[in-house]
Amino acid sequence: MSKRIDVNDLDIYYGDFHAVKDVTMTIEPRSVTAFIGPSGCGKSTFLRTLNRMHEVIPGARVDGEVLIDGQNLYAKGVDPVDVRRQVGMVFQRPNPFPTMSIKENVLAGVRLNSKRMSGKAADELAERALRGANLWNEVKDRLDKPGAGLSGGQQQRLCIARAIAIQPEVILMDEPCSALDPISTLAIEDLISDLKTDYTVVIVTHNMQQAARVSDKTGFFNLKATGQPGELVEYDSTQTIFNNPREKATEDYISGRFG
Repeated sequence: MSKRIDVNDLDIYYGDFHAVKDVTMTIEPRSVTAFIGPSGCGKSTFLRTLNRMHEVIPGARVDGEVLIDGQNLYAKGVDPVDVRRQVGMVFQRPNPFPTMSIKENVLAGVRLNSKRMSGKAADELAERALRGANLWNEVKDRLDKPGAGLSGGQQQRLCIARAIAIQPEVILMDEPCSALDPISTLAIEDLISDLKTDYTVVIVTHNMQQAARVSDKTGFFNLKATGQPGELVEYDSTQTIFNNPREKATEDYISGRFG
């Protein structure tokens, strides 16, 4: 189910602004990859190119390739909606639909893709997704209550369940714990470790300890100066990046000398 991602010579633009420059990397299937780096260095922008979410901003475009198991997401005739079905996204702030029940929140993406399901199939899918997000035991007796009534950490796991329900192969997470308390953060980190048995997981995080705890590989992004494009400085096993980086800029960032 889970897929390998190959990025080749990717440049990202917003209108005339060159946001991210010349990224090449391979993201292995069934692994967790973390992107770290100072604010404004393009890591979230790059993450959003992996499911063409950046295109919702007018004037956004890319040069280069993003291949999922050899298929270029940016080839002519590829529908971005199909891409986003294959590559799910979880955002920084939990965003359950406030008027929908917990169950309908889980099924929202599937219904949007106009899949008709019997009541039994819907129940089974909701349970499977909530179990996958490690939330089932906490909400199984109140599936018809509003999703917005859950705690922040539960809401974020509900959003992960919504992403799982569309049965993607890749799950992207843009700072999934930045709005959460430490206990909820731990629950999400445990969940990320579980998810890689079935999915390719890519996260952006400002929390370097989190990257060190949950990821197999880490990419460090940086920019030379304000107004310059972000660049991938170094990409390696997480252990290497944190213990023995090749680049001085990586070492300076990890040791807290800047950023």
